[in-house]
Amino acid sequence: MKPHFVNEFYDPMVDNHQNYKLGIFYFNRKDKRLIVPMQNRMLGRTMNFARPVAYWWVIIIIAIVIFSLVIG
Repeated sequence: MKPHFVNEFYDPMVDNHQNYKLGIFYFNRKDKRLIVPMQNRMLGRTMNFARPVAYWWVIIIIAIVIFSLVIG
């Protein structure tokens, strides 16, 4: 499936500053993707916090870190 945008370095949803909460958390209900590129593509990817599953991933990651600190 081809993305709706042509240039891989320009994504109108990701590059719109109004889709960010506190300037760092990507939140866009219209974007169905869970993982999206960051505004600065060199920094990698981020999650779309408008998707409920994103919060579950954050909880799982924090639980793994805490578990490894307690056990280790």
